[in-house]
Amino acid sequence: MARIVLKFGGTSVGDTDRIKNVARKVKAEVDRGNEAAVVVSAMSGATNQLVKWVGEIAPLYDPREYDVVVATGEQVTIGLLAMALQQIGVPSRSWLSWQLPIRTDDAYAKARIVEIDTTDMARAMAAGQVPIVPGFQGLSPEGRVTTLGRGGSDTSAVALAAALKADRCDIYTDVDGVYTTDPRIVEKAQKIDQVTYEEMLEMASLGSKVLQTRSVELAMNHHVRVQVLSSFDAALGSDLPGTMVVDEEEIMAQGLEKSVVSGIAFSKDEAKVTVTRVADRPGVAATIFGPLADANVNVDMIVQNVSLDGSSTDITFTVPRADLARAVDRLEKARTDLKFDEVKSDINVAKVSVIGVGMRSHAGVALKMFETLAAKGINIQVISTSEIKISVLVSAEYTELAVRALHTAYGLDAAA
Repeated sequence: MARIVLKFGGTSVGDTDRIKNVARKVKAEVDRGNEAAVVVSAMSGATNQLVKWVGEIAPLYDPREYDVVVATGEQVTIGLLAMALQQIGVPSRSWLSWQLPIRTDDAYAKARIVEIDTTDMARAMAAGQVPIVPGFQGLSPEGRVTTLGRGGSDTSAVALAAALKADRCDIYTDVDGVYTTDPRIVEKAQKIDQVTYEEMLEMASLGSKVLQTRSVELAMNHHVRVQVLSSFDAALGSDLPGTMVVDEEEIMAQGLEKSVVSGIAFSKDEAKVTVTRVADRPGVAATIFGPLADANVNVDMIVQNVSLDGSSTDITFTVPRADLARAVDRLEKARTDLKFDEVKSDINVAKVSVIGVGMRSHAGVALKMFETLAAKGINIQVISTSEIKISVLVSAEYTELAVRALHTAYGLDAAA
């Protein structure tokens, strides 16, 4: 018997028929003799509607009240799913976040989970009951409801699995696993059977929408085995394994050697900023990036070009496209102190990345990337690397061409 946490996203519980389908998948795990706990999102579109109503009432809203409103979507879903399970003979009850409780910090609208008390829930599971828990939310130190930010239900599920010491956390989505790249871009993309936490973390942070970044970090820190699979497949639960996200050691213990490159990720949610002719002196980078950090603007790729006479420098970096206006505004306000010529920005860019733990022990990965892009006439604007990934910034119009070319170059295309 295994203890499993199952998480179902908004599309999986989008209407009552889909909720009944979810109930059948949960029942399949129970019938196998497994202990199951379930985390659900709000029905697809529900949270967007709640956020829209908040904006119509108060564009500059109180985040405490924002959380009160947007947390209601999951309350509907947990009650409906509990009833659906009861209708097919599975004992079940819903648990609101404060009833466990799921304790978070007080960063309303983007809270982080601090602790989950599973004492009562574990007792209910041992007695054969299936608990249904709302994702995306918790309880602040003040005793008020908090939300974890968009996509937070994945984080809720992994955190609950860690607290329950579950054998596995199954994340049901609208895809049947993690692919070598987006199948909508590359028809020959392959589903990956197993991927390491490190690779999945890079994929999530670099544009893959399958898992939320914080949930992968949490799984890696607590060694929670995560499986990604489809809620729309006819198979029930473990009958159709998806992609397992696990420790690298687990894969190596099976006698399997990781491929050099596991996947190609891309993101069009980037913007490029260039600050021109900044004085080339110690501390100049800190004076540029300090105001951005104060404004909670996340800076990613950075490159610095020094002038021929060494007196000035251009600094180019990327920020999330949604933060571009705020970043430019902060820099313009600091123009007097920084003494630069101008701030240039460009939203017509995309970040394309190759990812793989095998890169640690193989040379020539970067060379192949650069040669492949050059052969397609794609100019590289910025380069960023880590131990297991190489990212380049290119013109947005070349995104799909770059992804397809790299997918083929690294031997990731499925056999015809």
